Amino acid sequence: MKSNASLLYDCILVIGDFLSLVLAFAVAYVLRVSLSHQHLASPIKSSSYIEVFLLLLPFWILIFALLGLYNNSIYEKRFSEGGRLAIGSLIGLMFVISFSYGFNKPIFPAHLVAVYGLLLTFLFLIIFRNLARYIRGTLFSYGFGITNVLIVGDTSLTHELVDSLFDYRLSGYRIIGIVGPKEHRHEKFGPVPLFESFEFAINKLGPNVIHSIVQTQLYSQTKDNNEILNYAQSNHVAYRFIPGNGELFVGNIKVELFRSTIPVIAVHQTPLVGWGRIVKRLFDVIFSVLAILILSPVFVLIALLIFIISPGPVIFSDTRVTRFNNRVKVYKFRSMWRKFSGRDPVESFHKLARPDLAKKYELAQKIDKDPRITPIGKILRRFSLDELPQLFNVLKGDISLVGPRAVIERELKYYEDKSSMLLSVKTGITGLAQVSGRSNLDYWERARIDLYYVQNWSFWMDITILFKTIRVIFNRSGAR
Repeated sequence: MKSNASLLYDCILVIGDFLSLVLAFAVAYVLRVSLSHQHLASPIKSSSYIEVFLLLLPFWILIFALLGLYNNSIYEKRFSEGGRLAIGSLIGLMFVISFSYGFNKPIFPAHLVAVYGLLLTFLFLIIFRNLARYIRGTLFSYGFGITNVLIVGDTSLTHELVDSLFDYRLSGYRIIGIVGPKEHRHEKFGPVPLFESFEFAINKLGPNVIHSIVQTQLYSQTKDNNEILNYAQSNHVAYRFIPGNGELFVGNIKVELFRSTIPVIAVHQTPLVGWGRIVKRLFDVIFSVLAILILSPVFVLIALLIFIISPGPVIFSDTRVTRFNNRVKVYKFRSMWRKFSGRDPVESFHKLARPDLAKKYELAQKIDKDPRITPIGKILRRFSLDELPQLFNVLKGDISLVGPRAVIERELKYYEDKSSMLLSVKTGITGLAQVSGRSNLDYWERARIDLYYVQNWSFWMDITILFKTIRVIFNRSGAR
């Protein structure tokens, strides 16, 4: 809290966004009015035009704030920030147009000024935000704007936290000490001071040096925990607590009043509940309908090629387990020779006299060079075109566009007691595991990533995964 670096950066973002908006619409005015001799719908002087915008831009900045664009959890993620900047730019322009209509006061001298302004606004905001990020990173490398952190606790979470924050030039955080027992000291803490007790740490460091305290474990004595929290509050030091059971505090968390008097923390398995679930379903329907219509010629071409090379059914369906343990028939273009389609993989490899492949499949559930695949099937799998028919599954509501990897019932044993959490959402055509390495990841890593998605879902994460899926496909990364 005592380190004002984050607050200063937020203020710079507000000022920079304001100037970017002014510059964008000033340039838009020049492009259409000063450099063009075409007729204007409403001849408006530049001074009047700028005055109105200066009056309305604070409301535009407020829209950005409501979208979380001055929250570090948003602006630290470039794609999430970019998406919200685009939405904020559009909503802001609609606000200006609504003001013009409501007060019957023309603001734009021509319709193209609004169009130019919208495009330039997004462009200038992206340029400014990336420039601000670059300058902040440069200042970090010289030690400016660094937040000093004291970590209290010596657990596995402490080790992870140290690893992620150790390079202050990248993280913006400098670890000035770790409070933990002597016998648990770890070599990778390196030159970071270790303190036997919190009292010894604050006496040695002093209150003006500590900007933030992160506690990674609760002490058995309540007074010891209260001492840390009271110190942070009394000295205006930021305080964070990382629970030992991290899985308990992921997903959708709400602080509620139980029986109107007792504050309680309500934790859902996934944040994909309520309106989030409705928005996701609407997006699935709209996207799948448009994709099916646009890709219909591709469907026909692929079906013809499959039938010519390997006569037989062009669509293959298999049973997968999805949300609430429901079984659904998932559609795919057939990519295997007909005699292997629908048969048990291990049994097929044994019939091919390839017990080595059978063993490998049992371990990883994947085979790099699968002899069961047809030539056209290899191409379909490489670019994930075999999964296009699943758009019909999405439209029906069987699965979602984005979600955990669809699993066969026998694979649920690998998730052990986490299977119920995995099945709290619909499986997807693509997912976080696929864009994190696709088939290059081993089975256990894919399972862990899928569980992370379930516990941390957001609509922006879905959009990010869809864009990354396109990039992964065209990069042929981890082609099957």
